[in-house]
Order: sequence, then C-alpha cells, then structure tokens
Amino acid sequence: MEYKDYYAVLGVARDAAADDIKKSYRKLARKYHPDVSKEPDAQARMSEVNEAYSVLSDPEKRAAYDNLGSGHRPGERFTPPPDWDAGFEFSGERGFEGAEAGDFSDFFSELFGRMHARGGGARGAQRPDLHARGEDHHAKIVLDLEDAWRGVQTQVSLKTPQLDAQGRLMLVQRTLEVRIPPGVKPGQMIRLAGQGGAGLGDAPAGDLLLEVQVAPHPRFRLDGANLIAELPLAPWEAALGAVVPVLLPDGQSLKVRVPAGAQSGQLLTVRGRGLPARTPGDLELQLRVVLPSGLEPRAKRLYEQMAAELGSEFDARKVAAAEAQRQEPNR
Repeated sequence: MEYKDYYAVLGVARDAAADDIKKSYRKLARKYHPDVSKEPDAQARMSEVNEAYSVLSDPEKRAAYDNLGSGHRPGERFTPPPDWDAGFEFSGERGFEGAEAGDFSDFFSELFGRMHARGGGARGAQRPDLHARGEDHHAKIVLDLEDAWRGVQTQVSLKTPQLDAQGRLMLVQRTLEVRIPPGVKPGQMIRLAGQGGAGLGDAPAGDLLLEVQVAPHPRFRLDGANLIAELPLAPWEAALGAVVPVLLPDGQSLKVRVPAGAQSGQLLTVRGRGLPARTPGDLELQLRVVLPSGLEPRAKRLYEQMAAELGSEFDARKVAAAEAQRQEPNR
C-alpha cells in the first residue's frame, strides 16, 4: 500500500494544535467540497482531506499514526512494522464505523481497520444518563515467547493520548502489574477488571482488555498453540535414526526420536509439547540435514569414498523426482 502523509494533506506541522488542524480542515473543505468547488479533482481531494482530518482530529488515532514515525514519502510503498500500535491504550468499544474505513484509502483501512477489529480506536458515544458503567479500554502488549510459555507477573506500561490545555497532543503513561497465565496465545485477551474508563456517578469503571502478541523468536514460531521449529540433523542421524535433544522455550531439554531414513523437509510432530494449556499444542519440528563441509580434508575423503562406492547406484535427482511424484495428489 502507499504511505499517506496526513500532515502534508492538511498543510500543518506535525506538532500542530487541535485548533490549527480544525482551521486548516475548514479552509480546505471550503476549497474542495464537491458542491461548491470548481477544481477538477475536487471529490478526490475532499476525500483525502476528510481522511486526514479523521485521523489527526482524534488524539488516539493521531498518536497511533505518529508512532509510525516521520521521514516516509507520500505515495511510497509502505508496510506497517509488526505491532506498531502496541503499548497504546485506546478507549471505546465501537471502534471505527465500517463505512468510514471503506470510504477511505487502503492505508487507512490497513492501520485503523485492524484497530476496529480489536474494538479499539475511536471513542464510544457518550451516554446521556449520569449513572453509567465506564467504557472498556483496549491495548496491545508484546511478550517474549518464554514469558508466554511459562506465564509471568510483569509490569505493563501503557500510553494514553490526550490533548493538553493548548490543544497539543500529549501521552500520559501509567504502569500496571499484570499476571500473564501460562500458555497464553497470540490474539488472546486478558481482562483487567476496573482498569478501564471511569464510571459516571457511583457506577463502576470499565475494564481494560489487553490483546497479547508474541515477539519473533530466533528458533521458534507459533501457529495458534502449536510450536514450530527447525531441527538440524547430521547425515548419519538422519540416515540411521537417532535420539536428539530439543531445547524448549522454558529451558527444558526434550529428547526426540528421529526415524531412520529421515529427509530434509520432513515434519516430525511431538504431540502435546507445544504451548502448555488445558489442551496443549503440538511441537512441530521440520528436519534439516546439515552436511559436513567438503572442504575439510577428512570429510572430503569420506565423500570421495561414498562417491566411489555408491555413485553408480544412487542418483539424487531421480530419487527426488520419485519422491515428488509420490507426494502429488491423485488426479
């Protein structure tokens, strides 16, 4: 998708106050509104202006957008960094109206449509009564795999976007003590009762919903509750079979039996050794045979011996082709 510079669209500085953003929007609306404008591209320009104002006039949207950083050129190819909106606390339950996201660019939908799916973003409608439960708030937190695996008591710092007395955007930070249960999965919600918006009158506060994501790990990745990793093997371990150790995220070493004749790319599944839970996931190991370097003299001699004794009988290309043919679905 293409990056949108909303500040450039409205012609305001990145530290512009709320009143300056509103004034610029009104000026551009008078210029490009299709009912009065004689500009040939008035409708497209008005849509851009509405989209930019929708983001920059809302402290929560604006703070999330600012977190993407500056220095991006309008129109350049752009992909949001993973978990770019983590650590922000958003109010409201209704998110963004579907029509609003649909009327605007792919850039807007990619960023704020995801927030809508989580229920965060724009503020919920104010209720007219003077005794009402507070709004639920939403935030995303990113955990290390090790903490998601074993559970942890940790401090979570969240930033809430607000406007100061001059109408300039500011971030108010608070820190909470949170208990992460063992085996929490990406996308799972942790509810903190009473930590959302304040209630009206003597009504209770809303809740804070923390969406959990897991940071990339150098050896493992998650697919739901399943833990996926690569298992390197020496050629003799793959050919003859072996029992090899696999170090799990909690530091435990698991002994895994590799069958004789294993091949690179083969999947070995260990049931129930994925994320721990009432119904634990599986550990899925993709085998990769690692060859000793032929540049090392001793290994080179052994390769030459294998070539002399097996070279006329073993054709790697034919074996691979036959294997691929066996894996083709029946036509």
